[in-house]
Amino acid sequence: MRKLIVPLALSIAVLSATDVASAFCGFYVAPSDAPLYNDATMVALMREGTRTVLSMSNNYKGPAGDFAMVVPVPVVLQKTNVKTLPLDIFKKLEALSAPRLVEYWEEDPCAPMYDEESKSMPSSAPMGAAGSGAEKAASDYKVKIEAQFTVGEYDIVVLSAEESDGLERWLIDNKYKIPKGAASALAPYIKEQMKFFVAKVDVKKVKMDAQGVAVLSPLRFHYESPDFRLPVRLGLLNAAGKQDLLVFVLSKDKRYEVANYQNAFIPTNLDVTDETRSKFGPFYATLFDATIGKAGSRAVVTEYSWESSSCDPCPTPPLEEADVATLGGDVLQIDGYSTVLTRLHTRYDSTTLTEDLVFRAADPVVGGREHVIGANGELEKGARKDSMNNFQARYAIRHAWTGPVTCSKPVRGRWGGPPGGNQPGTVPATNLAAAPRGVITLASHITRGLDDVESWDRAATQMNNNAPGALGPRRACGCDVPGGPATFGLAAAGALTAVALLIARRAKR
Repeated sequence: MRKLIVPLALSIAVLSATDVASAFCGFYVAPSDAPLYNDATMVALMREGTRTVLSMSNNYKGPAGDFAMVVPVPVVLQKTNVKTLPLDIFKKLEALSAPRLVEYWEEDPCAPMYDEESKSMPSSAPMGAAGSGAEKAASDYKVKIEAQFTVGEYDIVVLSAEESDGLERWLIDNKYKIPKGAASALAPYIKEQMKFFVAKVDVKKVKMDAQGVAVLSPLRFHYESPDFRLPVRLGLLNAAGKQDLLVFVLSKDKRYEVANYQNAFIPTNLDVTDETRSKFGPFYATLFDATIGKAGSRAVVTEYSWESSSCDPCPTPPLEEADVATLGGDVLQIDGYSTVLTRLHTRYDSTTLTEDLVFRAADPVVGGREHVIGANGELEKGARKDSMNNFQARYAIRHAWTGPVTCSKPVRGRWGGPPGGNQPGTVPATNLAAAPRGVITLASHITRGLDDVESWDRAATQMNNNAPGALGPRRACGCDVPGGPATFGLAAAGALTAVALLIARRAKR
């Protein structure tokens, strides 16, 4: 999975020695005219009190060059605030919180019932250096270098600036090509006296995998701030077409939602056709687009909220205490057994995501479980408030009993594993930014649980084809573009998009 996960959704501004261009999967830049793609962003945030921990992972494939990310932060970060992380932590986060597909078989309706618990579904088994960098004095631009240090393959500089024009000129004169409008986008952050965390990649220290993808260590940093938000305004400079943004928030005993955008919950506990097994990605992408279409283009959708140390069903093992410590539990003094993992998802362009995301704590919710409510054995529907967080996007293929019915009072609707055993594993939908869009209808896949399916299909179509900046049905990235462009991977590029100002440093001549 090629993915760029950048947590501070600061900027999508991408800078390089060549002109910024657009392509089917998003924006790209490269020092040698070979484009890179922006497609989606994943962000990991931990919060306790006034302390925030941000974690990001960056993978790219393209020409050799020193890439950098610029992220606005509220304080000057020192080396003790920054560290690199293991490579697989974000894969685990994504899989654990992903929409999941399960499969059940109806039990013999004439078999004796041993207890009421047989009405509930059993869990499915898991599937298994700082360099000076500045050729001219920063003071000439009213820019101050507050800190410089090296962490792993990253050369890090922390800047402050008095004027957005000065910071823009400093970046340009120090061989960074920045997009048009950068000064006006930087101005609000400078007015708030925010600092700018610049992490440059020294490609001489980067290892390439067998496919030619640079394997970069994920970065983590923490800081104190009364505000809990994700800066995205700089990222709007280069937003052309739709971009996916996934935000994972981990916090002690709390679910989070956005305070300044519309909140929505993904429809869950839907029964789907057997064919959905081979089209789960496109199915879920269509359902998500329909949810945005119904709730409004500025909506942020909750897809998961659950204690991180458990899951039911589990597409991958839950987070261990060591995983939570890796993501920031060590500096927040949070253990892995009281942490709630919330997954928020939106799909945006420059007309919809116009403000930084501001987060607030929210009441616990449940939904998407095999919990029977009511006298007629109906499953719970949607999200509802509760005393705990147990909400997930869950979809089921159900195989009705086809054997003989030999009793006078058969009891239908008892579900379990296949008659011969070998329960299939829970299937997660990942790499959703790459899922083909506009290729299926919900009406052809949902058999129970979503009212007025045709209106949802209309909402999905409008979201993809008629909304401002929409691209219509999509192919998976990397895309076929003349010249064989290099790609940033499916979720890789967007991190540049919604999170950090990704820049490619111009090679010195």
